[in-house]
Amino acid sequence: MSDEEKKEPQENQNPGGAPESNAAPTEAELEAIKAELEEERKAKAAAEAALAEKDTRIGELETKLDEADQNFASLNTQVTQLKEAHSSAVSKYLEAVKTANPTIPADVIAGSSIEEIDASLARATTIAGAVKANLEAQAKEAKVPAGAPPRTEINLEGLSPREKIAAGIQQKGGTSQT
Repeated sequence: MSDEEKKEPQENQNPGGAPESNAAPTEAELEAIKAELEEERKAKAAAEAALAEKDTRIGELETKLDEADQNFASLNTQVTQLKEAHSSAVSKYLEAVKTANPTIPADVIAGSSIEEIDASLARATTIAGAVKANLEAQAKEAKVPAGAPPRTEINLEGLSPREKIAAGIQQKGGTSQT
């Protein structure tokens, strides 16, 4: 047998081992390929539509994010202004409280909020009241009556008879000669 005879006609095989045919696809194969292609086109169109919808949604969200950032910046500015106004109001309130309570030393009343100032004033008022009560009590103990002391009878004990007679005459308005 010659080499040519040994070669039998073989079908061409692709690297995967499946036989390739050079023959034209059948009508059924063409219909299956067309159906598959149509499904792929529909899937691609659906994916593109979903992607376009997502892009639209992303654009909307980015717009809202920009608006939120602007609102945040505006609110942040307003908060800063409110903090400054609050600080100014607390400072004016502190001065008004100090002015309204001249009997309390100004450096005793302090605070960085209205509540702290009110608490400080309450403590200072309590302390001032206690000091005032203490000073009044001390003043009553050391009180000296105004004017001459009240008249009392003369104590005659230990006087001689002659001194007793002189004291009696003096009480009656007379003069004694001793």
